[in-house]
Amino acid sequence: MNTMEQAQSAPAKIVVSTILLSKPGIILSVAFTGFAGIVLANRGIPSLALLVLALVSLLLSAAGSAILNNVLDKQIDVLMNRLSKRVDALETVGVKTAVAIASVFIIIALFISFYYLNVVNALLTIAALLSYTLLYTLYLKRSSPYGTILGGLPGALPVLIGYSAVNPAIGAGGYILFAFMMLWQPPHFWALAQKYKLDYKKAGVPVMPAVLGTKFTNVMILLYSISLLPLSLSLWLLGYTTIFFAIFAVISGVYFDYVIIWSTLNNKGYGRAFGVSIIYMLVIMAALILDMVFHSTQLGVLNL
Repeated sequence: MNTMEQAQSAPAKIVVSTILLSKPGIILSVAFTGFAGIVLANRGIPSLALLVLALVSLLLSAAGSAILNNVLDKQIDVLMNRLSKRVDALETVGVKTAVAIASVFIIIALFISFYYLNVVNALLTIAALLSYTLLYTLYLKRSSPYGTILGGLPGALPVLIGYSAVNPAIGAGGYILFAFMMLWQPPHFWALAQKYKLDYKKAGVPVMPAVLGTKFTNVMILLYSISLLPLSLSLWLLGYTTIFFAIFAVISGVYFDYVIIWSTLNNKGYGRAFGVSIIYMLVIMAALILDMVFHSTQLGVLNL
């Protein structure tokens, strides 16, 4: 490859590396849970303008905080084999450029939130940014095996951020969905930590399996996991959803609990448990969205 070809490929490499640093899988799940909050608040799909503004703000803020997380964790990430691609991506982009890109993303997100949405939405977005980049990344992750519990806050707040984009006065349904995400995240992460316990230990990150042992972690995974099914059904019991949602919540919840119980009892299959936990969360959110859309469509037809 000659010098001109290298120069032409450099911007493309930076773009690809920036996308990798933004943790696309995570920010897409953030957008999806935020979308569920939006639909729950609106009891259906809101106007296209509101939907686009809310999701763009959420995506940019999540991407910006994810990039900053990579910068703040660069000394830890270099010690973990599974994060080698992120380490290479940060080296390609450069720390200063990464911080600049993240800052632009966050500024645009907050501008949209303050100017086009509402103050509550903006404050919740700021809370998510700070709780991820400062509270979790710089303190909780590095200080305690229980850090994941409170560290679930930035992953749960997108539900409320989405909800508040429609209605700043958040209702009980929004808080139930928020609680679901708070309780879902610890066992989801602990399953990953079980699989990569040695990697985390090598990097000096005090994850629960490395500090308190596999058996204790398995008990915690079980306790948190089995609480999710009844919590999800409370949305139906309190009248926020129909029996359609309840059926999907029961089927997906029972299967999720089965995988978790099998994994913890046999002390293996944590990678599968981690993957199933993602599917379970997405099914709950998708079922909620579809239930709300279908119900609102029915009501619209009945009112004609």
